[in-house]
Amino acid sequence: MDFQFHVAADNFGLLLHGLLLTVELTLIVMALSLVFGLIIALAGRSRFAPVRWIVKAYIELIRGTPLLLQLIYIYFVLPEFGITLNSFVAAVIALTLNYSAFISEVYRGAIQAVARGQYDAAAALGMTPGLSMRRIVVPQAVRMVIPSLGNYFISLFKDTALCSVISMQEILFKAQMSAAQNFQYFTLYSMVALMYFAVSFPAARFVEHIDRISRRAFTRRTH
Repeated sequence: MDFQFHVAADNFGLLLHGLLLTVELTLIVMALSLVFGLIIALAGRSRFAPVRWIVKAYIELIRGTPLLLQLIYIYFVLPEFGITLNSFVAAVIALTLNYSAFISEVYRGAIQAVARGQYDAAAALGMTPGLSMRRIVVPQAVRMVIPSLGNYFISLFKDTALCSVISMQEILFKAQMSAAQNFQYFTLYSMVALMYFAVSFPAARFVEHIDRISRRAFTRRTH
């Protein structure tokens, strides 16, 4: 069970390619989830009850089913209805649907946390509800959710490993294919773990740094 350095060297390029695809998938899904999550959170505050019901049903459906099942459903079940997607597109759709739901709840909590006095002050200045939401509430809410969004980014990066079940050529799938040929499971999976850590750890520190900067900037503006 020794670490085989020659196996690591032979497979480094293969796994690096898988890692780059994993990072690409993570960035695309996170960007989409940030946008759709905010839209869903705002839709959940709609004056129209049917819109609120649809949003609530969507969030509960996503939260009540495993991400793995959602991936499998989109990749394997949709073709039965004439909708065939390649593994990358299926992964983007499934992960975006999943993370948008959870991120919308983060936004919702942050929006509700904005002091009621902010709304009253905006109304006193003659701002419409929509304008006060865009200029007053949402900017403050976004600042409050930075730590949570950073944590979701790291979780998303690790959750991409589930995409190996739909044969997406991400880092874990690459390791599985190589290990099936040379049986060097310890070496290959250890490399995968190190590569995940090499991205996740700096990302976590970066999020903490951005959060500190954001808090200092907000403190200066309010004093």
